[in-house]
Amino acid sequence: MTRRRGFLIKATLGTVGIAAGALGIATASAQVTLPDTARKSRRQLQTRVIPATGERIPVIGMGTSGSFEVGASEAARIRLREVLRRFVKAGATVIDTAPTYSSAEDVLGELLAEANLREHIYLATKLSGVTGREAGLAQFAESLRRLKTDRVELLQVHNLRDTATQLDVARALKAEGKVRHVGITHYVETAHAELATLMAKHRPDFVQINYSPVSRGIEQRVLPLAADLGIAVMVNRAFEDGRLFTRIADRPVPAWAKDVGADSWAQLILKFVLSPPAVTVVIPATSKPRNLSDNLKAGLGPMLDARQCEALSAALA
Repeated sequence: MTRRRGFLIKATLGTVGIAAGALGIATASAQVTLPDTARKSRRQLQTRVIPATGERIPVIGMGTSGSFEVGASEAARIRLREVLRRFVKAGATVIDTAPTYSSAEDVLGELLAEANLREHIYLATKLSGVTGREAGLAQFAESLRRLKTDRVELLQVHNLRDTATQLDVARALKAEGKVRHVGITHYVETAHAELATLMAKHRPDFVQINYSPVSRGIEQRVLPLAADLGIAVMVNRAFEDGRLFTRIADRPVPAWAKDVGADSWAQLILKFVLSPPAVTVVIPATSKPRNLSDNLKAGLGPMLDARQCEALSAALA
């Protein structure tokens, strides 16, 4: 796979009348049972440690911005059910969402509940766009309702908005057992300096930030600081919102891709992002089962060495 047109233009799934059989996706909302072979496979996704607690999570996760903002559309949910089925069957766990991603929390919560998948998911959401303690608590309560759960694994202060107050809210919820880890987020390189300052001041369990072969700012300060302070790093925008695929066009992957077990540009990009040991997990968003399966392959085999990282950055510049 050399190109992902699905990242360039949001797919229009059409009406519910699209035949599920034509998509090759089951419409039943049955519980997913993980076979022993999936659990015991020697080709398991790599995992990395969350320094705050020592637990391990798989390096490939999934975002929901855009991809899960589908409202009540049954045609769109057909594909998302298959995405979730493949995600869990592969042993992946981390799904990131936010109350400000329109219907994403509702859709994710409903799909997890109908397939009885919640116990398999490391669920992350955010305190997003609110100011003040009461507003933060109210938003979190609404997120729990929408997600159909009584706790989340990670609660993040989104885009450094009212950071001190909202991080206090998140830590209070952690003390109550409603949150396991707390974090802070942003998504642009111009925020890296402020993010690093707040990392040193507040020492959250997680930071979430952008990183790609053409946006490497976190290598300067954020990643070294995360390693020094024992802060897990979640990466967003690894594909630059799909723009990297326009640069690739129809070029084949480089010959050295086989040395790291990759057969697509998406896998190479995700392996690049995961090459620094301080990166804990990357969360590419997709509503396409084929692309989800492709992403998951990046969590197998070796990551890129320094020479390969530079070669990939040059190829995408």
